[in-house]
Amino acid sequence: MTRGTYDVLVRRIAIVMAMGAEASSLLVSLSAVAVHGAPPLTVKWFSARRHGAEILIALNGRDCRYGVDSIGTDAAVLNTYAVIERFEPDIVISAGTAGGWSREGGEIGDVYVSDRHVVHHDRRIDLPGFAEYGIGRHPVVSLRNMAAQLGLKIGVVTTGNSLDESEPDRRMIVASGAAVKDMEAASVGYVCSQMSIPFVAVKAITDLVDHPTSTAEQFDANLLMAARRLAEELLRVLDWLIPRELSQLD
Repeated sequence: MTRGTYDVLVRRIAIVMAMGAEASSLLVSLSAVAVHGAPPLTVKWFSARRHGAEILIALNGRDCRYGVDSIGTDAAVLNTYAVIERFEPDIVISAGTAGGWSREGGEIGDVYVSDRHVVHHDRRIDLPGFAEYGIGRHPVVSLRNMAAQLGLKIGVVTTGNSLDESEPDRRMIVASGAAVKDMEAASVGYVCSQMSIPFVAVKAITDLVDHPTSTAEQFDANLLMAARRLAEELLRVLDWLIPRELSQLD
């Protein structure tokens, strides 16, 4: 297979995830087993097979200094690059939990598929030529037909390294028209665009950013439920993707 070509069946799928709790239901559902010989990073990789396809679930792992899940853009870049180099996937999925907004029609437990592109909302570089670079707008595979068939919502995913939403972030988010706010997708999308690998994000909503309850409180209360919803819908996404050629996904 030549990377980035669209005339092959989807037979090798990499799912990049940040938190162990986000991935636990999916790992059980796929009966995934640990991959030995993963690169010498903090990443943890698991493999599974589904309908003849090879699935790699790549977790960012736990930070060796702080002992917490390696969330955010830095860990996502390392993990994604290592996955593509070692696994050579036909498509990469950034999967996990995320925030949404009531103003955009979001509800707790919704599962979204990325649409148009993924963007950054906290990289403000007010220099000629660098403003657009900071935002990114990394392309995603259009899966509107799939989303309609599976009853999933679609929207632009915006990425930042903070759990909260500052006023400068809010202005950029509104300008982008984003419906989903996470901490990894745009960085996964960046690596995929640089390496010509088809990419999509699938995110389950744990919290509504414009709700009066704090984001952290909503996240803690809804994480396990959202992880189960994510696993359920990811299995349906995989079943939709696997029998198709890459050229049939758009």
